[in-house]
Amino acid sequence: MSRWAFDGNADAGAESSPLAARFASLARSQGSVTALRNGQPGAARSAYDFAKFWRRIERVTGHLQATWGIGRSDRVAWLGLNHELQLVTLIACARLGAIFMPLNYRLAVAELRQVLDDAQPTLLVHDAEHASTACALCPTAEPMLPGCRLVLQERLIDTASARDLQLPEELAETPVLLVFTSGTTGKPKGAVHTQAGLWANAQASDAAHGFTASDHVLSTLPLFHVGGLCIQTLPALLSGVSVTLHPRFEPALWLSAAAQDQPTLSLLVPATLRAVLDHPLWPDADLASLRGVMAGSSTIPLPYLQAFHDRGIPVGQIYGTTETGPVSIVLPLAQAAERIGSTGWPHALAQVQLRNEAGAEVPQGQTGQVLIRAPNVMQGYWQGPQAAEELSDTGLQDGWFATGDLGQAAADGCITIVGRSKDMIISGGENIYPAEIENLLTTLAGVAACAVVGLDDARWGEVPVAAVVRAANPAGQALSEQAVLAHLQGQIARFKMPRRVVFVADLPQSALGKVQKPVLKAALQRQV
Repeated sequence: MSRWAFDGNADAGAESSPLAARFASLARSQGSVTALRNGQPGAARSAYDFAKFWRRIERVTGHLQATWGIGRSDRVAWLGLNHELQLVTLIACARLGAIFMPLNYRLAVAELRQVLDDAQPTLLVHDAEHASTACALCPTAEPMLPGCRLVLQERLIDTASARDLQLPEELAETPVLLVFTSGTTGKPKGAVHTQAGLWANAQASDAAHGFTASDHVLSTLPLFHVGGLCIQTLPALLSGVSVTLHPRFEPALWLSAAAQDQPTLSLLVPATLRAVLDHPLWPDADLASLRGVMAGSSTIPLPYLQAFHDRGIPVGQIYGTTETGPVSIVLPLAQAAERIGSTGWPHALAQVQLRNEAGAEVPQGQTGQVLIRAPNVMQGYWQGPQAAEELSDTGLQDGWFATGDLGQAAADGCITIVGRSKDMIISGGENIYPAEIENLLTTLAGVAACAVVGLDDARWGEVPVAAVVRAANPAGQALSEQAVLAHLQGQIARFKMPRRVVFVADLPQSALGKVQKPVLKAALQRQV
């Protein structure tokens, strides 16, 4: 039987959760194999084989049910740095039919409160570093969230728990993960993913990476985001692959771990790619164990990709959104060099269409919005304090999710994401895709980071304006607006040329390093 086949309870006794059943099976079949190493080089680290990992799942399940009364549809929020107990608690929630809800610890208290008011968790688990924030959200006296209790993460595991649990049945189609999207342009929305959806996503990730028993994943991106949790980390564990988990990303420690821990795979995003490339350890770092790096983003500057390829490390790509699982379109490592800059092909279980504003599919080579239909697409958006089954506007039409990203398809079906529909600039009736200009700007010496947005213009409707962060070197100090425009001259059409180049200290970014263009646009509109 394939490792992705799931036939009721046949694979793991009384486990009706496909996620839990898989870990129970791994505990029996490869119990002595390392599942997870927790911690960074030079710090205290712990390791858990699959047998011990499963025992920790059982213990946390017991405490959630017997100590805190967690049951079906209850939300368990998590506030803290990456930790193995985060993954353990997710699977414990899966066994109980509860919903795991990771929180972005980089948000302000007011922003977190908005999310918690919406989801109304029963339990808020936190680490020591974020204890004060947790207390601000759920003070002991007069709690802001009625019925929500705080618990330090270590309390989930530090004592024995009940073993005679009453586990619910028929859990495959129940919600298990609630992840809120960024609230940059409005109220955050919670994407609800079912156990079957996470299972399908892991299957797609397995195929995308070609996981083998000898693989070892280095995971450093935040698990509060589906990128850090669901592109490699959880799928690798479900595939029986060992994972080394860092509390947070630090370029020096990523490079050190690549040399010392000998991982074969890792996941980076544009901001972390750049941080690794800019670090003094990069030129001489031992990266020989890596058979490849996956990049999780819609568009990635070509120089970042080429720098890794020049070191003999292919950089593939996994594209998707919080709502789509997120594994949706994949550029496999084997095709990464020959299709550098492309996004890839839909995974085997996914359908992708490119549609125009009228909803019709566009011809090959033309630009259209990317729509995705797949078993790992979310169930819908969270309604609020109502039961999990009562979802608000699902964001889906006939099962299709409109991503807001714009793409083009080649003759062989390979898709290239060219930008966001909201980012597209319409100047004098011409469409301008900022990513095209940004990719060229990143090749100019002295440019540390850049973003292109459209600003209001009385004559043209909108005009492109480039925001540039100078590099902290002589080339950056000498960089001028004239030099930037001269670099672009002849490489793009005249109507695409930025009307202004504005030098800024930094760019507003999300938790995963994506530029928050609405924030940038508003700031530039006041300046220009």
